Amino acid sequence: MIHIFDFRDSHYIFDVGSGSLHVCDENTARYLAGKSDSLPEEDIQALENLRREGLLDKAEISVCPQKKKEAKALCLHISHDCNLRCAYCFADEGAYHAAREMMSFETAKAAIDFLLKESGDRRVLEVDFFGGEPLMNFEVLKETVAYAKEEGEKLGKKFLFTTTTNGLLLDEEKGAYLNEEMENVVLSLDGRPEVHDAVRRTVNGKGSFSAVIDNIKRFVASRGDKHYYVRGTYTAKNLDFSKDILFLADQGFENISMEPVVTSIPELAIREEHLPILEREYEILAEEYLRREREGRGFLFFHFNLDLEGGPCLEKRVSACGAGNEYFSVVPNGDLYPCHQFAGEENFKLGNVNEGIVRGDLREVFRTNCLFTRTKCKDCFCKFICSGGCNANNLHFAGDMNAPYEIGCRLMKKRVECAMHILAERKLRKSQENERKMR
Repeated sequence: MIHIFDFRDSHYIFDVGSGSLHVCDENTARYLAGKSDSLPEEDIQALENLRREGLLDKAEISVCPQKKKEAKALCLHISHDCNLRCAYCFADEGAYHAAREMMSFETAKAAIDFLLKESGDRRVLEVDFFGGEPLMNFEVLKETVAYAKEEGEKLGKKFLFTTTTNGLLLDEEKGAYLNEEMENVVLSLDGRPEVHDAVRRTVNGKGSFSAVIDNIKRFVASRGDKHYYVRGTYTAKNLDFSKDILFLADQGFENISMEPVVTSIPELAIREEHLPILEREYEILAEEYLRREREGRGFLFFHFNLDLEGGPCLEKRVSACGAGNEYFSVVPNGDLYPCHQFAGEENFKLGNVNEGIVRGDLREVFRTNCLFTRTKCKDCFCKFICSGGCNANNLHFAGDMNAPYEIGCRLMKKRVECAMHILAERKLRKSQENERKMR
């Protein structure tokens, strides 16, 4: 399968089987798209050369590799409470439609023991401290890190830790600790003050931007070369979200993610009629992204960070998400769920950290789920990049884990096309720079 697309005045061929991206002229694009019957002989020969090299019309992988049953990661809900009341929160403002509570250290220990026991021969394990707001249970977080490192060392295993925080409690002491122990820190900030404050409010109903911005800036400045993301969410209230991403970049944040909201709340939900506007926003962002990069003030936008030559191997991408098989979510009472987006849904409870997994049949559903069980993705050029989308979003909005969430699918396609354009422009710029050096 090949995908032909334009980005403004540029024309591209993406070969799905090989993952190869080619720049072409308009005539070649029309010819390959079946809109023209003729092409100069030299251009036809060039296409044939690409086919012989396995870079065009290459056969696609069609077999899903056998997934391991060894656990590698946990999402620890150490706090089912939050000091914000964000309007779009899928987690019921941190409570997950249950009592507001904190995870005890004993439960966190049992979760680490469960992961170690289920990890088999894996040597690197991951734990994400999540909520609600995990810094509300900071002492248990620290105790859990210490325990995991100690027990992991006994077994020759290394832990990588991540924390997701809204920044409200991120003082210098906590920041120093996170810098010391966390492989990655995700910081929630939605962009311009008026956009952020419209949806991310404190318990007393006030906007939270002024309360968190200095904390987040100070922490990022202290982070050095360690991983972090400033992660925002855009909604129907800010369809001009590119301005929020650029606002965050102007604050000095170099690693940014901005996700479309996934909600059914009418005034916030992304609807089909919004898609043309949002697609234009991604194009606007891509052009500004390249301009800033050329000027030496670039930043990293997560959804434009596409690596067609490296990145996850093809077999890994076919396997899709490891939720419910290699990755589990643990709520404060120790119950296990496939991931944080299933937390609290009784039909998806796999077991408990003290008794282990008791729903082996449910785990098998997730283990055997892969790109090729998502038959609607068969003819999509993005399939080996997005792996068929998020299990939870597919289920909650399309009624089936194997049926794509159409809004997210459409936005993914546009982001990928923009990312491919950025790759091509970078390669062209590098080629031009090399030519100048050789003159």
